[in-house]
Amino acid sequence: MATLALSRWQFAITTVYHFFFVPLTLGLSILVAVLETLYVRTGDERYKRMTQFWGKLFLINFAMGVATGIVQEFQFGMNWSEYSRFVGDVFGAPLAIEALLAFFLESTFLGIWIFGWDKLPKGLHAATIWLVALGSNLSALWILIANSFMHEPVGYALNPATGRAEMVDFGALLTNPHVWTQWPHVFFSGLTTAGFFALGICAYHLWKKGKDVELFRRSFNVALIVALVGSVGVGLMGHVQGQHMIKTQPMKMAAAEALWASEGPAPFSLLTIGNWEQTAEVWSFKIPRLLSFLACNNFDCQVEGIDDLQAQYVKTYGPGNYVPPVAVIYWAFRGMFLPGVLMVLMALLGLYFLFRKRLDQQTWFLRLLPFGIALPYIANSSGWILTEVGRQPWIVVGLMKTQDGVSPVAGGVVLFSLLAFVVMYAALMVADVYLLRKYARQEMSVEPPARARK
Repeated sequence: MATLALSRWQFAITTVYHFFFVPLTLGLSILVAVLETLYVRTGDERYKRMTQFWGKLFLINFAMGVATGIVQEFQFGMNWSEYSRFVGDVFGAPLAIEALLAFFLESTFLGIWIFGWDKLPKGLHAATIWLVALGSNLSALWILIANSFMHEPVGYALNPATGRAEMVDFGALLTNPHVWTQWPHVFFSGLTTAGFFALGICAYHLWKKGKDVELFRRSFNVALIVALVGSVGVGLMGHVQGQHMIKTQPMKMAAAEALWASEGPAPFSLLTIGNWEQTAEVWSFKIPRLLSFLACNNFDCQVEGIDDLQAQYVKTYGPGNYVPPVAVIYWAFRGMFLPGVLMVLMALLGLYFLFRKRLDQQTWFLRLLPFGIALPYIANSSGWILTEVGRQPWIVVGLMKTQDGVSPVAGGVVLFSLLAFVVMYAALMVADVYLLRKYARQEMSVEPPARARK
């Protein structure tokens, strides 16, 4: 049990840390590509400076994402070898394609983009950053294809001789319904993260009124569109994803609402205190019928509760506890939902000030936006905690429990590696924040050193 608990903590820490960098890479690659396309189409050198400014921040983030992503994949062999043995024939294929196709695509053309300034024709150079953006988002797609098998296993058959799951239909993996609710959600979260990241930095410079105010105002306009499209898209796809979850993992939705008894119509809990272990609620504020609408697109449908679902799972899978940690899931959902609402409101407010030409006069809003950079990171991390912890006790839903997938190693070994990762990742985070802060505070027209100019 010590090995299991420590392995879960290690995987959770490395996953959340890695996903700090992924959405910004996905969205910022598109933002940089859009800015360079504007440079190519207009010939305006200001767009080139904007592209290089945001491209520098993209490169810092990309490097951290690559380093942590490699470690992330090692986890399957280090801590979860029994899981890898059981589903390696299925799970390994999309991960291999991600590394051989998508990652090499983005890394190759990123190198060409970095060293190709003023060496390639403008249009061709812009095409390389679009290929980087394509590769980054394809990389996310292949990883989510693998992850979706854990939530909704398809395209496999159990081999009774080996006791392993083997792939029998690759097309089923690609068309897994879970993928096509999850990947758009991640795509729009990337746009949201990049949009608010850029908005916060632009707002800082607009408030400070440096010499490149016009360039940061132009960047602000582009970032605002990206942030608005992303935050609205995340909300819409989250609604679709929630309805799919009701069909395939109803226990996760019930836990997210701390809904122990089935109800129809079912209220949506904005805030509940207590009721995590089926005890009486201390206090709650609920919106009548809203959960029914979110689950079924009507205000009267019944939503199954934890108790009824537990009884169903015992009949289907045998004795056991099939209830995930309700408190964790409940607050993770709110850690995703509430920042999402705030981001939509902030983006709409920014659009209002922009159209009314009152942005420069809203000092309070400009000073608030840099703090808004944290909102997508809170929502992204909370969303993955909801997604993965809410699947418990399954590592592959209906096929394998988490306790059966752990590596047969001593708890002390896992504890040592866990502590090593925590220390190393803390140091890397300090370095990353320092570099991002250092270059984000610079003006876009920073002159090269005198020696370089000579």
